[in-house]
Amino acid sequence: MTSDWLGALMFVGALFLLATGYPVAFALGGTAIIFGALGWFLGIFDPVFLSAMPSRIFGVMENYTLLAIPYFIFLGSMLEKTGIAEKLLETMGILFGRLRGGLALAVVVVGALLAASTGVVAATVVAMGLISLPIMLRYGYNKELATGVIVASGTLGQIIPPSVVLVVLGDQLGISVGDLFIGSLIPGLMMAGAFALHVLIVAFLRPELAPALPPEVREIGSKALTKRVFQAMVPPLLLILLVLGSIFFGIATPTEAGAVGSLGAIILAWGNEKLNWAALKSVCEGTMAITSMVMFILLGSTAFSLVFRGLNGDELMFNLLANLPGGKVGFLVVNMLTIFILGFFIDFFEIAFIVIPIFAPVAVKLGLDLVWYGVIIGANLQTSFLTPPFGFALFYLRGVAPQEVKTEDIYRGAIPFILLQMLVLVLIITFPQTVSFLPGLN
Repeated sequence: MTSDWLGALMFVGALFLLATGYPVAFALGGTAIIFGALGWFLGIFDPVFLSAMPSRIFGVMENYTLLAIPYFIFLGSMLEKTGIAEKLLETMGILFGRLRGGLALAVVVVGALLAASTGVVAATVVAMGLISLPIMLRYGYNKELATGVIVASGTLGQIIPPSVVLVVLGDQLGISVGDLFIGSLIPGLMMAGAFALHVLIVAFLRPELAPALPPEVREIGSKALTKRVFQAMVPPLLLILLVLGSIFFGIATPTEAGAVGSLGAIILAWGNEKLNWAALKSVCEGTMAITSMVMFILLGSTAFSLVFRGLNGDELMFNLLANLPGGKVGFLVVNMLTIFILGFFIDFFEIAFIVIPIFAPVAVKLGLDLVWYGVIIGANLQTSFLTPPFGFALFYLRGVAPQEVKTEDIYRGAIPFILLQMLVLVLIITFPQTVSFLPGLN
């Protein structure tokens, strides 16, 4: 009983440190050291568990799947830093400009593409906020609609492949990342489609909230527009389709496709005369910083899991979750609610490395399809990152929004998109065929 109590207290202590904003890797590692020493002092923890730490660390370093993380981060960062994403948005805005709500529609499309290529909510929301928000406000868009569509589109990277989120989920669930990519494609498109439909309906019912672009802005001539389409739109779209297609058709693993995509992004930057040492250095430094953060978190979570297991905390959580009232339904309710709330306070990587290893064995025992399970986790996290008052995406946009945009504008603007995300999440849970429909799943 003492061991079980100490294991539960260890989990609570780690969450408390994370909620205070203490660096995640050190919070997990520090919690492991403190409770390991306390358990050893009380005679209920065998230090032999720590002897597995070196092999675990080398196992992480040799994990071929996790190598896809820096590749996808590099790919998205290169498209962003070299202005390729900005040109893509401008061209899409001109194409849709004659429609009421055309700019917001362009934000949804480009936001989905940029989010998919980066897989990092912060980078996507900040980039879209800097690029599109001033333009939308300049041409008379409602502040709430403009900010809402940006933060919502920025979170699409949680579920639309290729995504760093899905790579980590695949690794933690012990399933094929390619299967997760295939399974999440239709749900991701459902999310983006729901956002686009909302924009069109709002523009139709209240045209003053989302006006069309003035003729002098959108009418640049068919020859000039055709040139812009082939220069700014076709190459990045082909690159993303190449990366996804090679994974979906089994030509390349996600890691190999990410490497090819990174090379393709460099070639695109060179073709647009934007490739220089300053841009390459910035992209490499950003990739290294995010990748290093993920690896340190993974090492801290490895130490945490070893001590947690040594204190029988994993057995306690397994028995608790596996015997919840309602069986599968009860487990899913607790699971989704826990991940949703944690998404307010900590990043996806922490959730994946701490919570998923606890929930995954229960999901296996209950006979849940792990690909479907991984997709609904990604969709759930996408919603939590958008929900006031703690949603990370809202804070990211607040940091780059003009002074005329108030925090309450961002909060109110996000609410309709939160409801849409929850509706799609319910549909995915209710109709698992949305995940298993496409061929290629094992």
